Amino acid sequence: MAATSLKALDYSILQQCMHCGMCLPTCPTYDATLRERSSPRGRIALMRAVADDELEVSGIFADEMSFCLGCLACQTACPAGVDYATLFETARAEVEESRVRTNPARSFWRWLTLDFLFMHPRALRAAGSLLRFYQRSGLERFVKKAGLLRLLPSNLRRLEPQTPRMAEKFSDDLIAEIEGPATPLPGRKVALLTGCIQDLAFSDINRDTADVLLANGCTVHTPPVQPCCGSLHSHNGEPLMAAELARRMIDLFPPGSFDAIITNAGGCGSHLRHYSGLLGNDPVYGPLAKEWDAKVKDIHEYLIAIGCRPPSGIAQPRVITYHESCHLTHGQKVRREPRQILALLPHTKLVELPEASWCCGSAGIYNITQPEMSAQLLERKIAHLKSTGANILATSNPGCHMQLARGIADAGLAIEILQPVTLLAHAYRRETSLSDS
Repeated sequence: MAATSLKALDYSILQQCMHCGMCLPTCPTYDATLRERSSPRGRIALMRAVADDELEVSGIFADEMSFCLGCLACQTACPAGVDYATLFETARAEVEESRVRTNPARSFWRWLTLDFLFMHPRALRAAGSLLRFYQRSGLERFVKKAGLLRLLPSNLRRLEPQTPRMAEKFSDDLIAEIEGPATPLPGRKVALLTGCIQDLAFSDINRDTADVLLANGCTVHTPPVQPCCGSLHSHNGEPLMAAELARRMIDLFPPGSFDAIITNAGGCGSHLRHYSGLLGNDPVYGPLAKEWDAKVKDIHEYLIAIGCRPPSGIAQPRVITYHESCHLTHGQKVRREPRQILALLPHTKLVELPEASWCCGSAGIYNITQPEMSAQLLERKIAHLKSTGANILATSNPGCHMQLARGIADAGLAIEILQPVTLLAHAYRRETSLSDS
């Protein structure tokens, strides 16, 4: 079981940091503030002081852990191999254990989201259905036109523009539980994870993912009701709930039954590949978690590994640039493969986005908890996006997708945001339409 306090953590993890400072130029919060405590090195020093009983878990400590994006760019830059992900998640769990930030409103929202909605997939789906009705029935337009949003508390008013748009249909309406290609290939029986926000707001991307797998000879298993992977809980100081969700996922997708378990969301995938850290001491699930970790593959990584079939056919010339999801790049170490998928597309020019791996400010719920810093990062990202001249922005994480779409709309840019797997699915479908004509 993952440690819930820094004192209980293996002390060698706290000792890994050499204080060399190689992480400093990669850290968005240090870059913005130039405060040592807002750098990975500074935060690790605070964590070690708590573990050594030299510092209490205070509101200041809690605020600093909340200010961290958890983007893991520091982990990529670190020459000593510091396991910052474990340190960061343990520190946030320590904050929750200490209850230094507890207040009635915060406790209610954490209960509603972490304890209830994201622990019960049918309840989350029901909430998504209600939100979809609100957005599509005309009620949302009426509420805004009548100025009723002014009646909301200021915090909720600020969050309203960030509410994700619900898809017309959720994943189980678009994808059958088992789908097979015309010619199944050996060793390509895969499970498809549909996610939470991905399922409710980007179900079309899940359909695209299934179609791309089918086009490459895979038999795709997609259970209609899937639990949350637990990344939201793990990143927000709730390792026990994260471990419970990991067990549910392993029960639903026995790793021995599949050649690969496919994820198409960068943030979820980073967490999904480390279940052994949550369940390593569990006598039943520990061995299964190791097998699970080995089977989980990002969609781009898997397609390149099996020799993704290049699409043929005609496409309109276009210029594409690519924003790297932090957790896909730094958590999963998948950098080349999305670009390799984009390079397969016909009549496409790929232009590198300056600071492609710099965080966009989404970072899970960071744009909710730290709106000012999130907005600064988004503004920086959009400025770089303008410089590319691209008419399509590709990215591979629902949080990045929503954050960047909002920035593009606010800036009035004529740039479409799509995922690499969606572009590949579109290309395969053009093949079919050409053959039918």
